[in-house]
Amino acid sequence: MRGEHIGELEELVLLTVGSLYKEAYAVAILDEILGNTNRKMDVTAIHSVLRRLEKKGFVTSEMGGATNERGGRRKRFFSLTQAGRRVIEDTMELRLALYNKLPKLAFVAV
Repeated sequence: MRGEHIGELEELVLLTVGSLYKEAYAVAILDEILGNTNRKMDVTAIHSVLRRLEKKGFVTSEMGGATNERGGRRKRFFSLTQAGRRVIEDTMELRLALYNKLPKLAFVAV
């Protein structure tokens, strides 16, 4: 794989940012990951990953408008960059190549 490597949680967050498209903010990302993986985590972990991905150039962010349901606070929305899309594609290509190398064996249940 070319370029930077990403961890499993970074990969999940990048995929989720891409799939949520214009609605990708920390709580929505967390809810989507929890709904699809049943993986327990809090929004602080998502914020940490998003900061790391933004520093690497895989996502960008911008502040949305203030809303009444958030007490006037604004949401930070995230978008996938071309570099982010590329690292997802490289990761998927690597995983698929490794998966395709698995022998077609009958595994014994333990």
